[in-house]
Amino acid sequence: MKLIFATANNNKAIELQALMGDLIQIQSLKDLSFTQEIEETETTLEGNSKLKADAVFSEFKRACFADDTGLEVEALNGAPGVFSARYAGPDCNPERNMALLLKNLDEYSNKKARFRTVITYRDEKETIQFEGIINGEIISEGIGNYGFGYDPIFIPDGSQLTFAQMPLDEKNKFSHRARAFTKLKAYLINRIDVLNN
Repeated sequence: MKLIFATANNNKAIELQALMGDLIQIQSLKDLSFTQEIEETETTLEGNSKLKADAVFSEFKRACFADDTGLEVEALNGAPGVFSARYAGPDCNPERNMALLLKNLDEYSNKKARFRTVITYRDEKETIQFEGIINGEIISEGIGNYGFGYDPIFIPDGSQLTFAQMPLDEKNKFSHRARAFTKLKAYLINRIDVLNN
Protein backbone atom coordinates (compact mmCIF):
# COMPACT_ATOMS: atom_id res chain seq x y z
CA MET A 1 0.00 0.00 0.00
CA LYS A 2 1.36 3.39 -1.03
CA LEU A 3 0.56 6.91 0.08
CA ILE A 4 1.95 10.08 -1.50
CA PHE A 5 3.56 12.61 0.82
CA ALA A 6 3.49 16.01 -0.88
CA THR A 7 7.06 16.94 -0.01
CA ALA A 8 10.44 17.00 -1.70
CA ASN A 9 12.10 17.00 1.74
CA ASN A 10 13.48 13.50 2.21
CA ASN A 11 14.19 14.19 5.91
CA LYS A 12 10.48 14.60 6.51
CA ALA A 13 9.66 11.50 4.46
CA ILE A 14 12.18 9.40 6.43
CA GLU A 15 10.76 10.66 9.75
CA LEU A 16 7.23 9.70 8.83
CA GLN A 17 8.12 6.38 7.22
CA ALA A 18 9.74 5.42 10.52
CA LEU A 19 6.45 6.15 12.27
CA MET A 20 4.34 4.31 9.70
CA GLY A 21 6.42 1.13 9.78
CA ASP A 22 5.44 -1.57 7.30
CA LEU A 23 1.77 -0.63 7.14
CA ILE A 24 2.10 1.85 4.28
CA GLN A 25 4.91 2.83 1.95
CA ILE A 26 5.29 6.59 1.81
CA GLN A 27 6.27 8.06 -1.55
CA SER A 28 7.77 11.54 -1.65
CA LEU A 29 7.53 13.84 -4.66
CA LYS A 30 11.15 12.97 -5.44
CA ASP A 31 10.19 9.29 -5.58
CA LEU A 32 7.59 10.20 -8.19
CA SER A 33 9.94 12.49 -10.15
CA PHE A 34 7.62 15.42 -9.50
CA THR A 35 9.82 18.50 -9.71
CA GLN A 36 7.24 21.25 -10.08
CA GLU A 37 7.43 23.71 -7.20
CA ILE A 38 4.16 24.20 -5.35
CA GLU A 39 4.15 27.82 -4.30
CA GLU A 40 2.94 28.33 -0.74
CA THR A 41 0.74 31.39 -1.13
CA GLU A 42 -1.59 30.97 1.86
CA THR A 43 -1.16 32.88 5.13
CA THR A 44 -1.82 29.97 7.51
CA LEU A 45 -0.35 26.52 8.07
CA GLU A 46 -3.82 25.08 7.44
CA GLY A 47 -4.08 26.89 4.11
CA ASN A 48 -0.64 25.94 2.81
CA SER A 49 -1.06 22.32 3.87
CA LYS A 50 -4.36 22.06 2.00
CA LEU A 51 -2.98 23.88 -1.04
CA LYS A 52 -0.16 21.34 -1.39
CA ALA A 53 -2.42 18.32 -0.85
CA ASP A 54 -4.90 19.61 -3.43
CA ALA A 55 -2.15 20.22 -5.99
CA VAL A 56 -0.66 16.73 -5.61
CA PHE A 57 -4.05 15.01 -5.65
CA SER A 58 -4.91 16.92 -8.82
CA GLU A 59 -1.68 15.66 -10.43
CA PHE A 60 -1.79 11.98 -9.42
CA LYS A 61 -5.45 11.31 -8.53
CA ARG A 62 -4.29 9.18 -5.58
CA ALA A 63 -4.58 9.44 -1.82
CA CYS A 64 -1.99 11.86 -0.53
CA PHE A 65 -1.14 14.14 2.36
CA ALA A 66 0.81 17.33 2.87
CA ASP A 67 2.11 19.11 5.91
CA ASP A 68 3.02 22.64 6.80
CA THR A 69 4.98 23.37 9.93
CA GLY A 70 5.81 26.57 11.73
CA LEU A 71 7.93 27.56 14.69
CA GLU A 72 5.84 29.96 16.74
CA VAL A 73 7.82 32.06 19.22
CA GLU A 74 5.77 33.64 22.00
CA ALA A 75 7.81 36.84 22.44
CA LEU A 76 7.72 37.45 18.66
CA ASN A 77 3.92 37.22 18.53
CA GLY A 78 4.02 33.80 16.90
CA ALA A 79 6.71 34.57 14.32
CA PRO A 80 8.19 33.13 12.21
CA GLY A 81 5.09 30.91 12.01
CA VAL A 82 3.92 30.20 8.48
CA PHE A 83 7.08 31.90 7.16
CA SER A 84 9.46 29.65 9.11
CA ALA A 85 11.11 28.06 6.07
CA ARG A 86 11.76 31.43 4.40
CA TYR A 87 12.14 33.65 7.46
CA ALA A 88 15.44 35.21 6.37
CA GLY A 89 14.23 36.01 2.85
CA PRO A 90 14.33 34.49 -0.64
CA ASP A 91 17.95 33.28 -0.40
CA CYS A 92 17.62 31.90 3.11
CA ASN A 93 18.84 28.59 4.47
CA PRO A 94 18.43 27.02 7.92
CA GLU A 95 21.53 28.75 9.29
CA ARG A 96 20.35 32.21 8.18
CA ASN A 97 16.86 31.56 9.49
CA MET A 98 18.20 30.55 12.90
CA ALA A 99 20.61 33.51 13.01
CA LEU A 100 17.81 35.99 12.29
CA LEU A 101 15.51 34.38 14.84
CA LEU A 102 18.17 34.53 17.56
CA LYS A 103 18.92 38.16 16.68
CA ASN A 104 15.24 39.12 16.88
CA LEU A 105 14.80 37.22 20.15
CA ASP A 106 17.97 38.53 21.80
CA GLU A 107 16.31 41.37 23.73
CA TYR A 108 13.62 39.13 25.22
CA SER A 109 13.93 37.00 28.34
CA ASN A 110 10.90 34.93 27.32
CA LYS A 111 12.21 32.14 25.09
CA LYS A 112 9.03 30.05 24.99
CA ALA A 113 8.15 28.62 21.61
CA ARG A 114 6.21 25.83 20.02
CA PHE A 115 6.39 23.84 16.82
CA ARG A 116 3.01 23.33 15.17
CA THR A 117 2.30 20.98 12.25
CA VAL A 118 -0.89 20.77 10.24
CA ILE A 119 -1.33 17.72 8.00
CA THR A 120 -3.97 17.65 5.28
CA TYR A 121 -5.05 14.24 4.00
CA ARG A 122 -6.85 14.16 0.65
CA ASP A 123 -8.45 11.38 -1.38
CA GLU A 124 -11.32 11.19 -3.85
CA LYS A 125 -13.88 11.19 -1.05
CA GLU A 126 -12.71 13.74 1.50
CA THR A 127 -10.21 16.20 2.86
CA ILE A 128 -9.33 16.16 6.56
CA GLN A 129 -6.73 17.94 8.70
CA PHE A 130 -4.72 16.87 11.75
CA GLU A 131 -2.68 19.08 14.09
CA GLY A 132 0.36 18.33 16.23
CA ILE A 133 1.96 20.74 18.73
CA ILE A 134 5.06 20.53 20.92
CA ASN A 135 5.94 23.29 23.36
CA GLY A 136 9.47 24.13 24.35
CA GLU A 137 12.04 26.91 24.36
CA ILE A 138 14.67 28.48 22.16
CA ILE A 139 18.30 28.36 23.24
CA SER A 140 20.92 30.92 22.27
CA GLU A 141 23.23 28.65 20.28
CA GLY A 142 22.64 25.64 18.05
CA ILE A 143 23.55 22.23 19.46
CA GLY A 144 23.43 18.84 17.72
CA ASN A 145 23.89 17.30 14.29
CA TYR A 146 20.59 15.47 13.76
CA GLY A 147 17.40 16.85 12.32
CA PHE A 148 16.93 19.92 10.16
CA GLY A 149 15.52 23.43 10.18
CA TYR A 150 15.37 24.99 13.65
CA ASP A 151 16.05 21.70 15.44
CA PRO A 152 19.47 22.77 16.84
CA ILE A 153 17.98 25.68 18.84
CA PHE A 154 14.74 24.10 20.10
CA ILE A 155 14.47 22.08 23.32
CA PRO A 156 11.05 20.45 23.74
CA ASP A 157 9.35 20.40 27.12
CA GLY A 158 10.25 17.22 28.98
CA SER A 159 13.77 17.01 27.58
CA GLN A 160 17.17 18.56 28.15
CA LEU A 161 18.24 17.95 24.57
CA THR A 162 17.57 19.90 21.40
CA PHE A 163 15.78 18.11 18.58
CA ALA A 164 19.13 18.11 16.75
CA GLN A 165 20.71 16.09 19.57
CA MET A 166 18.07 13.37 19.30
CA PRO A 167 18.27 10.33 17.04
CA LEU A 168 15.13 9.94 14.95
CA ASP A 169 13.43 7.42 17.23
CA GLU A 170 13.92 9.76 20.19
CA LYS A 171 12.73 12.83 18.30
CA ASN A 172 9.59 10.97 17.23
CA LYS A 173 8.61 10.61 20.90
CA PHE A 174 8.28 14.40 21.13
CA SER A 175 7.87 15.83 17.67
CA HIS A 176 4.96 17.97 16.52
CA ARG A 177 5.07 16.24 13.14
CA ALA A 178 4.95 12.82 14.80
CA ARG A 179 1.95 13.89 16.88
CA ALA A 180 0.01 15.06 13.82
CA PHE A 181 1.05 12.00 11.84
CA THR A 182 0.02 9.62 14.62
CA LYS A 183 -3.49 11.04 14.29
CA LEU A 184 -3.33 10.56 10.52
CA LYS A 185 -2.09 6.99 10.95
CA ALA A 186 -4.98 6.12 13.27
CA TYR A 187 -7.37 7.54 10.71
CA LEU A 188 -5.74 5.62 7.84
CA ILE A 189 -5.99 2.29 9.63
CA ASN A 190 -9.74 2.70 9.23
CA ARG A 191 -9.39 3.78 5.59
CA ILE A 192 -7.23 0.98 4.19
CA ASP A 193 -9.87 0.47 1.48
CA VAL A 194 -8.87 3.80 -0.08
CA LEU A 195 -5.16 2.96 -0.12
CA ASN A 196 -5.75 -0.44 -1.69
CA ASN A 197 -7.18 1.17 -4.83
